[in-house]
Amino acid sequence: MNAITPSKPAPASNTSPPDPEQKREIISYEPATGAVLWRGAVSNIDAAVKTARRAFPAWAAQPLSTRMELVRRFANEVRKEAEKLAETIARETGKPLWEANAEVEQVINKVESSISAFADRTSQRKLDSAIQGTMAVRHKPHGVMAVLGPYNFPAHLPNSHIVPALIAGNTVVFKPSEKAPATGELLARCFNRAGISAAVVQFVVGGPDEGQQLVAHDGVNGVLFTGSANTGIAINRKLSTRPDKLVTLEMGGNNPIVMWDTPKITDAAALVVQSAFASAGQRCTAARRLIIKESMYDAVITEIKTLADRIIFGAPFDEPAPFMGPMIDNYAADGLTESFLYLLSNGGKAIKHLVRPDDSLPFLSPAIIDMTAMQDRPDVELFGPILQVVKVNDLDEAISEANNTRFGLAASMVGGTPQEYNRFWANVRAGIVNWNRPTIGPSHTAPIGGIGLSGNHRP
Repeated sequence: MNAITPSKPAPASNTSPPDPEQKREIISYEPATGAVLWRGAVSNIDAAVKTARRAFPAWAAQPLSTRMELVRRFANEVRKEAEKLAETIARETGKPLWEANAEVEQVINKVESSISAFADRTSQRKLDSAIQGTMAVRHKPHGVMAVLGPYNFPAHLPNSHIVPALIAGNTVVFKPSEKAPATGELLARCFNRAGISAAVVQFVVGGPDEGQQLVAHDGVNGVLFTGSANTGIAINRKLSTRPDKLVTLEMGGNNPIVMWDTPKITDAAALVVQSAFASAGQRCTAARRLIIKESMYDAVITEIKTLADRIIFGAPFDEPAPFMGPMIDNYAADGLTESFLYLLSNGGKAIKHLVRPDDSLPFLSPAIIDMTAMQDRPDVELFGPILQVVKVNDLDEAISEANNTRFGLAASMVGGTPQEYNRFWANVRAGIVNWNRPTIGPSHTAPIGGIGLSGNHRP
């Protein structure tokens, strides 16, 4: 999460900086209650990488069919542990239980889509020539992959790196976010129980220091990262002199959703609300900016506010089930609160205020703010339920405003004609471009990735 106010950046964990004597332990807290969920000793990164290197030759030598069968067994292990895994995700991230259950399904479904993608991307070819003989195009694994996972989808997103890496014959050292180690540990156990050894998929515990060690380690052949732009840039800079290392950066976005002519006002508003406020805005593909045709403004904004006012936010296991949970921690909630106040004091006009019912817990209500009057709008990813609105007069202006960002992950157009959407698609800078669909929830059978500060073009 990037706060706008530069004076006090949000700390990286739910606690104050640890005492030097306690630096070797990571503690995970439940955002909804503040209770301790999990604790564990920080891992020896050098030992983990060396173990993965020793395991690589035997794993790479396994027939492809064997590796595919083992990841399918992993999917079955996740099915067996589905209830426990979903409960852990809900408690550790604060997301509602229904959403945690959906994440577990994504973990399972990723296996077959990864197997299909491997077949599509690595087809073997033989080229015969009487003069040059026979030439074959074949694919080999890279070696040891470091997978660095985020906290918002602590099972699905790292799994989306781990499964393809394993199918291809790589070994994996998996470090989850220090805010979601309990989920990471359960995920790794499912791999190990499926018959993929703890040397082939290793779970390591650590914070930013251990992440840096893993990135820089000479025994690591690739870094597969999902997380913030700041961390991704640091990884890219660290490896700028190592062209031999495969680097995949999947980062955030200041994603636009463009609202154009449509008679279906309620449907259009629902797409905006879903895009902006699902997962309490803690998705890299969440809509941060609504760019709206001025003639549509009053009707659409009224409907969006009506829907947002009805959103239930609460703890993961509340009844009735909430649509939104809390932020990951109090520091994230503090940063978003400060950012909203900054926008208000610099030209923003509140349509729906950001409300924090309890200062001791990181629950925030959905917020909407009109930023049309602010000329130098901050280009940051506010990783939470704040939707910024900008009015425009024509489609060229809308596309220009959509591209007024260093990010480039997701963009969506709601309404308009097929010809107008084609103009939008051709000119907007984003890796994922949708029409009459939310910015979130991309198909995992298609490549996913971004440009600019959102990624390095690798799906």
